[in-house]
Amino acid sequence: MSVYFHLRAVPPSALRNSASWFRRLFDDDWDTVRDRIGRHREEVLDRGYLHHELLYAGVPPYRAQEGPCTHVVLGGRPIGHPDPSRPPFLLLTAAQAGRVAEYLEDTDFADLWERAREEVMRPYGMPELERDVRGAFAAAHRDLRAFYTQTAHYGDAVVKWLMGSDSRLTRERGAPVG
Repeated sequence: MSVYFHLRAVPPSALRNSASWFRRLFDDDWDTVRDRIGRHREEVLDRGYLHHELLYAGVPPYRAQEGPCTHVVLGGRPIGHPDPSRPPFLLLTAAQAGRVAEYLEDTDFADLWERAREEVMRPYGMPELERDVRGAFAAAHRDLRAFYTQTAHYGDAVVKWLMGSDSRLTRERGAPVG
């Protein structure tokens, strides 16, 4: 099954206390999502999203304390999905998103990579791929920094959700983004 981890900027005044509303938030077609990505209002990580989490939050047993670095990918308050068999949505407040933006602005990718490199490279099994893998993670880091910077600029919250291949968008899209 293909999975994609979506991060979406949402004005706090537009947020609703409804799991169904959160679900509908991710019902857009791929052209709409692509437009939001281009404007840094949405970001998408492919099935390697857990490695992005390691990059920011640390590799066990050296996991970082709760805070902006642990909020970049998987941080946020869980909101149950209408279907309990599906993963929850994650909600970062506007204040939390602003702190993540500051963290990403002040963080050097080379330092992140050096700390998580061994664990991130493990599934690839070939050292000669490191340049390409590092480049992909560096590009995702730049995209996440732009997304959170724009989100903080507008004072928006962030809603995150892990979408599976059974979602309309994933079926329509077919290919990973980053």
